Amino acid sequence: MANSKYEYVRQFELADNLLPSTWLVVRIDGRGFHRFSQSHQFEKPNDRRSIDLMNRCAIEVMKDIKDIILAYGQSDEYSFVLPKSTNLYSRRASKISSTIVSLFASNFVMHWSTYFKEDKLQYAPCFDSRTICYPNDQVLKDYLSWRQADCHINNLYNTTFWTLVKSGMTETEAEARLRGTFSKDKNEILFSEFNINYNNIDPIYRKGSTIIRQKTQVTSVSPRTGEQVKRIKLLPTAIHEDIIGQQFWMEHPELLEK
Repeated sequence: MANSKYEYVRQFELADNLLPSTWLVVRIDGRGFHRFSQSHQFEKPNDRRSIDLMNRCAIEVMKDIKDIILAYGQSDEYSFVLPKSTNLYSRRASKISSTIVSLFASNFVMHWSTYFKEDKLQYAPCFDSRTICYPNDQVLKDYLSWRQADCHINNLYNTTFWTLVKSGMTETEAEARLRGTFSKDKNEILFSEFNINYNNIDPIYRKGSTIIRQKTQVTSVSPRTGEQVKRIKLLPTAIHEDIIGQQFWMEHPELLEK
């Protein structure tokens, strides 16, 4: 549209560049995923197929957008962290947010059948997104701690709730039973009534999924010689560890050096 008389419409585009030298986090959330999970008959309290699919989508996003250094996901949400030094799309919020959420959603559809097999996708999933600036390392760590704490709180409640329902209670009765209870009360219900030690539940459910780039040996075929060649590459990999304490950050100091 160079030198076109219509080019004046560009004046209506508002600048939305994010603050320089700040951490950027793009958080995506499933829109209407309660209905989506019911329509597709997700297992309760957790559907491993859905979690693995969400992780796959996040890994594919990180493969495409190299600036992302870490992602954290639980339930129907994922947070993608870009370093203070990033200049991706000139730090334009709308470009960054829309690109990441659209990549995630398209991969969700593309890889659905890999994880759900013969269970067909009934309708298109939808995700919303937002981009937030965090001013320093501590605030970023607190943000990620908040999301993992949320994962624990929600999973403990859902595990107890659906254990009660599967034992014969109605959903209304289970909700009433848990109303006003604390974490220790839910742990006691699980252990004393159902012999379930919550701490023994798979960490992928209790701690969510953290994706970082780890050194991984990959094998490829040399186009010149036809021989197999082994190389070490940094590939996005899902781990399920505590990220609230200092141990994780001590083991991965490179994450905060970007």
